[in-house]
Amino acid sequence: MPARPADAELALRIVVRRPPRGVPFAVQRGRDELLPPKAPATDPLVFDFTVRVGVTSGDAGPRLLGPFVQGPPSARFVYVTSGTRAGQSGSPWNRRAKVSLTGITAALVERALAEPGTRLETTFEGTGKDGGPTCASVPSVVWRIVPG
Repeated sequence: MPARPADAELALRIVVRRPPRGVPFAVQRGRDELLPPKAPATDPLVFDFTVRVGVTSGDAGPRLLGPFVQGPPSARFVYVTSGTRAGQSGSPWNRRAKVSLTGITAALVERALAEPGTRLETTFEGTGKDGGPTCASVPSVVWRIVPG
């Protein structure tokens, strides 16, 4: 397999199904910036963005980098914010959901980069057990290759 260029761009998509009515969601960029929030009336909410894939050596998994990537190298994730954290003033909700990137394997990255017009996608339920926006670590995150 030919060598991949350093810091290749990898397209990601996070889909939030059945969010609570009237609550916007946004993907956090860096410490306090957001992708533009999605209208709370939309279902599902779809967030498209890219991360950089750094070169790794040995058996290390892919090194995901960039302003959307949070956490230590061994436990990378993306924050999906809701309520006031997504820019809705006066919201009773102030939450962040952690979407793990650890399921993105080197094999998935190589396939996604080799197939033009594709991206890696994961989906989660936007409403938590309490009826509010999902928060904390999103369980059972599965990444798959989809058409872009």
